[in-house]
Amino acid sequence: MKWIDYATPGSVQEAVALLAEHGDRARIMAGGTDVLVQLRAGRLGLDLLVDGKNIPELNELSFDGQKGLTLGAAVPCYRIYGNADVKAHYGGIVDATSIIGGVLIQGRASVGGNLCNAAPSADSIPVLIALGATCNIAGSGGTRQLPVEEFCTGPGTNALRSGEMLVSVSVPAPAANSGATYMRFIPRNEMDIAVAGAGVSVLLENGTFKSAKVALSAVAPTPLFVKEAGDALTGQPVNEASIQKAAEIARDAARPITDMRGTIEYRKHLCEVLTRRTLNIAVDRAKEAR
Repeated sequence: MKWIDYATPGSVQEAVALLAEHGDRARIMAGGTDVLVQLRAGRLGLDLLVDGKNIPELNELSFDGQKGLTLGAAVPCYRIYGNADVKAHYGGIVDATSIIGGVLIQGRASVGGNLCNAAPSADSIPVLIALGATCNIAGSGGTRQLPVEEFCTGPGTNALRSGEMLVSVSVPAPAANSGATYMRFIPRNEMDIAVAGAGVSVLLENGTFKSAKVALSAVAPTPLFVKEAGDALTGQPVNEASIQKAAEIARDAARPITDMRGTIEYRKHLCEVLTRRTLNIAVDRAKEAR
């Protein structure tokens, strides 16, 4: 690995100035569990690594009953799933962050880094899409917001422009009678990459689905928001027939490839099964949420 400069700015403004100066030859490090591996493997050519761990906004983890949840881009997984407010209100986020890598990885890896790495199999992204989360981005031209479902643009690529950085992710406050879940299938019990995954959220009202969202992982070039599956549930009774229809829509929307982890047919089948299971769990959680 060639010589790389290392900077530890204390503010978003300092970090943005460094990124603007070095352009595509600089990269923010949230936890380092992806970027350091890519540097060692020669997949990235950088002159500067900008550590975000000393920037307050990147380390914010806060919840407000009206505004919702703020996840700083560098907050490690163990802090997220161990947080009392996250446990109480965002079961789907606990599902996802508690299975990224192993315990040691979770001490460093962050949701922000998972987003910026933009792997199609990323575990945290589908449930963020299902929860309607928004990316908060800063650059030399100011700040902007972008829905999570628009952030990943291809395998390993994202919507950040040159000189920009992801500061945090905002997740809306959960409504009463709502629930969310993430589930994946892997060959091993831990530290594996998803063959397929599904993240869902539901909002119930008088025995019907008031709204729902479904997103999939590892079955398209990016984490896949299947809007049609959620729309098919809206206004429908909360029963197995409604859920099965949505699961079939998710299956048909998947665009997987055949690789060493599974065939196209197998992955599509998994999308149906996982969507059905996650919707049932989310419904149970919504019935308990008051």
